[in-house]
Amino acid sequence: MPTPASAFDGSSGDTPARTRPGILRAPFTVRTWTDTIHLVLNLPVGIVGFIYAVVFVALGVGLTPLFLLGLPLLAATLMGSRALGALERGRAAALLDEHVRAPAPLRPGQSGPIGWIKAALGDSTGWRATLYLVLQLPWGIFSFVVSITLWATSLSMVTYPLTQPFYRAADMPGAMISGDGPKGPGADHYIAGPGPVSLTVAIGVVLFFATPWVVRGMANVDRVMVRGLLGTAFLSEQVRDLTVSRGAAVDTAASDLRRIERDLHDGAQARLVALAMDLGMAKENLSESEDRDTARMVASAHDEVKLALQELRDLARGIHPAVLTDRGLDAALSSIAARCTVPVRVDVDLPHRPPAPIESVAYFCASELLTNVSKHAGAHHAWVTVGHEDGRMYVIVADDGTGGASTGKGSGLAGLTERVRGVDGTLTVDSPVGGPTKVTVWLPL
Repeated sequence: MPTPASAFDGSSGDTPARTRPGILRAPFTVRTWTDTIHLVLNLPVGIVGFIYAVVFVALGVGLTPLFLLGLPLLAATLMGSRALGALERGRAAALLDEHVRAPAPLRPGQSGPIGWIKAALGDSTGWRATLYLVLQLPWGIFSFVVSITLWATSLSMVTYPLTQPFYRAADMPGAMISGDGPKGPGADHYIAGPGPVSLTVAIGVVLFFATPWVVRGMANVDRVMVRGLLGTAFLSEQVRDLTVSRGAAVDTAASDLRRIERDLHDGAQARLVALAMDLGMAKENLSESEDRDTARMVASAHDEVKLALQELRDLARGIHPAVLTDRGLDAALSSIAARCTVPVRVDVDLPHRPPAPIESVAYFCASELLTNVSKHAGAHHAWVTVGHEDGRMYVIVADDGTGGASTGKGSGLAGLTERVRGVDGTLTVDSPVGGPTKVTVWLPL
């Protein structure tokens, strides 16, 4: 959160607050002169940026009616504005000590040139950077003229006693305030004599120590422009922070599930296996005994332990299957396909193992969908296809059953949809009445 001091002097919450020097030290601080350099550079930067933005945007708009030829040029212009915006953020960081978080990179929704053009034209960051380049010219002229004028005037007035002899060498008593000059017909007024010279120096001193604060105020305007037009938009920053937080929560949940599965496997499950073996041996020993009631009780206990062990294994597999952690998605999907009541063909084509949370969601989606195939579809065959495209992975589960599946409220697919959305994925269902059914899950890689 920005501190009161940072809010006063224009710094953002990402950077430490700048200390404000005293009035007497202000003209001699590094900050004052770096701010001045930035304001002076605003003019050449503004000229270049204004020409670039206005010329190419006008060309792009003008050529658009001609078979849409202007759209690629306009898209390229906006991407170029993004790049120039990055340079301006670097200039602000170096000279104004204003560190602005860069916007998210441009990500087209589809591959190919058309995808890039659509993404660039709809990119608010590119448009805001273009607006910054256009506004930089009038602001650059103003800030350049004001800063140069103030420094030049104050320094010339402070040093006037040193420069007055040069006027005298030119047959003038001092700097001329008004008149037609030494050879003109009218009366001339000069800064000469102890009183006017002292007043000039005094005004120059006041202006010299006031100029840094004017410069600082104009530099703060630059900071606001950089933050507002070249940084991340407020909603975009909130979305990014929420995405990071959600990703951390999903990773933590997946890690906890894997830990619980390991604890069940190595702890309770191992003890139940040992107990089942002991009861099995006791059952064998009592089978030859005449105490039939005890033998029957031991046999019943042995069956109950085996049933509990199977339920515990199913529970552990439902939490997070060990085969998924040890051997990956291909082996895990083959395992659930083998337990399905209908023949299932599994095809997995991924360039690398997905992140653990994504892999887990993909597994449980396929598992739940194959369970639905077994229970409700009335299918003879099913297919599970896993692949990747444009930086995302997809899981397709299809069957030749009776169809009619939907993601409506109360259905099992509604819960899967929410689970997929939790990792920024999508789930679509194509299941007309009479079949076939095809469920497609898209997940980020």
